[in-house]
Amino acid sequence: QVQLVESGGGLVQPGGSLRLSCTASGSIRSINTMAWYRQAPGKQRELVARITSGGSANYAVFVKGRFTISRDNAKNTMYLQMNSLKPEDTAVYYCAANVVPTTSLFGTDYWGQGTQLTVSS
Repeated sequence: QVQLVESGGGLVQPGGSLRLSCTASGSIRSINTMAWYRQAPGKQRELVARITSGGSANYAVFVKGRFTISRDNAKNTMYLQMNSLKPEDTAVYYCAANVVPTTSLFGTDYWGQGTQLTVSS
């Protein structure tokens, strides 16, 4: 009923920039917190950034000052602007959101399929 789709991943040189997008679709009453996670090979999934429905954001220490999370509630879309990219940023980036469907008053966590970011020269 509810789907999250990420886009914008790819190959970027160190120091480069890229913007990821995540769009929620389906029968949605509201979207609470949205977040970006990432998982590198052999590593645990980790939180990158999180943003509330009102636009309050927080970040992991390793991206503070380089990444910016934002959202457009009218479009049910979240973004992650990534600047000054480093090879260690290479990972699959996942979109997550707590969504209240139109048929419910309770939020449920949804995950996208992920998009690959590779930072390499």
